[in-house]
Amino acid sequence: MTRPKILVIGATGKTGAAVVQQLREKDWPVRAIVHRADARSEQLQRSGAEIVAADIFDFDQLSAAMRGARRAYYCPPCLPYMIQSVAAFAAAAQEMRLESITGLSQWLAGPAHPSLMSRQHWLADRVFSMIPGVAHTIVNPGFFATAYLSLIPFAAQLGVFPLPVDGESRNAPPSNEDIARVAVTALIDPDRHAGKSYRPTGPKLLSVNEMVGVLSRVLNRKVRHIQTPMWMFYKAVRQAGMPPLLLSGFRHYFQDHNRGAFEFGAPTDDVFEVTGRRPESFETIARRYAALPEARQTWANTLRAFAGFLTTPFRPGFNPEKFEREQFHPIPPAPRLALDSERWRREHNGPPPTGQAQARSIDARRSA
Repeated sequence: MTRPKILVIGATGKTGAAVVQQLREKDWPVRAIVHRADARSEQLQRSGAEIVAADIFDFDQLSAAMRGARRAYYCPPCLPYMIQSVAAFAAAAQEMRLESITGLSQWLAGPAHPSLMSRQHWLADRVFSMIPGVAHTIVNPGFFATAYLSLIPFAAQLGVFPLPVDGESRNAPPSNEDIARVAVTALIDPDRHAGKSYRPTGPKLLSVNEMVGVLSRVLNRKVRHIQTPMWMFYKAVRQAGMPPLLLSGFRHYFQDHNRGAFEFGAPTDDVFEVTGRRPESFETIARRYAALPEARQTWANTLRAFAGFLTTPFRPGFNPEKFEREQFHPIPPAPRLALDSERWRREHNGPPPTGQAQARSIDARRSA
């Protein structure tokens, strides 16, 4: 029997590329939608994926890209008009009669969250769920392991882990690959997973200090956490080229991290129950990142990291309030972080936080 072709939106991203690779390893036909042809799309093409360049905000181009495909993985663009792409994709999916959509969402998503990206993720989930005749599955991770491990060059070369969160706040971060495995399983058997929401996590809750301890072991050197101020963090990540919409949300996401939103309900068994494989540990993921060229402890890498660290205070910063004002971002009348929202707690199947998470939430509110 001919297998249905699967469309992958965001195919060169962290989870999208992994979804394409895993589907191709299982010999499923894949059409990868990319913004433009480059080295990343060439790598996907070598895996056997069909490559199509398309504007994911344009209904006609999306409809043309869907022709002949039956299922889709949708990874939203990290852009202020994300919801435009979602609406265009939903309209095209209905017209082209897709069988199923597996959508990447966000653990913090809610209608009153102060981050526009989180509010749009929440809306995207509901738009896709309302398409008649299309099975919909949500993949709903928290902070990826890669969000922490992007700092591994500093840890490897300088022995520091600069992150603006409380060292005792916790998460069970999943790997890109485990997130993709959950999505691939839902794409292969959409009827079984229709209407469900899965939260892939790592196997264990870890504090940031415990993650730093893992890095010390993996890198064979002492690493210490530095709780950097947000203005310094913004200077560093702006230089790294992160999208402004993501930057504007970081200040809220780190507050959520400190208040215990990512340890709320974690860890889950979703990776194992959906895929039959145990989730990768943070140490396993960290060893993979430690093997990258930029993480190797060489004189050139050390000088590069040291120069970057010293010059960060003198680089241009990022003003999230100015960005949101200039972009005319809508603002909820009563914005609420995750754990402050009764709706969010109800939709995430849990009671109010207790113990250490509750204490940190109270302390954070007092210091806000």
